[in-house]
Amino acid sequence: MKIALTQLYTIWENKKANIIQVEELSLKASSLGSEIIIFPEMTLTGFTMNTKLSAEDPEQSPSIIFFSQLAKRYRLWIIAGVVLRAETKALNTLVAFSPNGCEKVRYTKIHPFSFAGEDRFFQPGTSLAKIQIAEFSFGFSICYDLRFPELYSALSKDCDVLVNIANWPERRVNHWNTLLQARAIENQTYMIGVNRIGIDGNGLKYIRSSMVVNANGDFIDPIITEGEIDVFELNKQELIDFRNGFSTRQDRRPDFYRQVI
Repeated sequence: MKIALTQLYTIWENKKANIIQVEELSLKASSLGSEIIIFPEMTLTGFTMNTKLSAEDPEQSPSIIFFSQLAKRYRLWIIAGVVLRAETKALNTLVAFSPNGCEKVRYTKIHPFSFAGEDRFFQPGTSLAKIQIAEFSFGFSICYDLRFPELYSALSKDCDVLVNIANWPERRVNHWNTLLQARAIENQTYMIGVNRIGIDGNGLKYIRSSMVVNANGDFIDPIITEGEIDVFELNKQELIDFRNGFSTRQDRRPDFYRQVI
């Protein structure tokens, strides 16, 4: 399976400009033979607390309509981040669309980033999100979720590939690298992290760090790099062979963990 990861320079709070970029990258990913393209958290705005600007009606979201049409136009699975309205706060949301434009996943970030005040504007999600794409089962998360291994342990019971879309700044990028590697090793899955680049409206800098880690904790090299797109190839048989050769998942003790956490 070929998956295109973006290194998107998200233009701060400018949905129109980012829509143009996202469409260009989707066209490129399709032309490179990718089956899936993944964009960072809050794809069309950057990680903003300005929910009056970013949040959209969950039933009639222009961003969701755009991503749906894009998936259908380029015959791609598209995974992206949107902000949706809720009763009192907003929802930091990951959405996934099949190549026929149907929405298949809507995941709300379970761990708002309280250090940056995200919890004041966004309410936490309450459920996991998984989906089957071809021979792989995928599980989804957003940015700060990466620091909480329990979430990935739960997802990995059924998933081959764990995905995290983020706005993770350069000053903590060593954490990003280490945590992606750790989540892959401890769960014996592929771990995909998709991060933005550039400088946001708060002056935070982001560097090129979208990547894939295999079940052994190795950072995989892309098979194609063109500008802001890196294309990676995932191999299900390699994952099966690794798990069969060195399996740890059967030794987990979730009943005991529930007693002590």
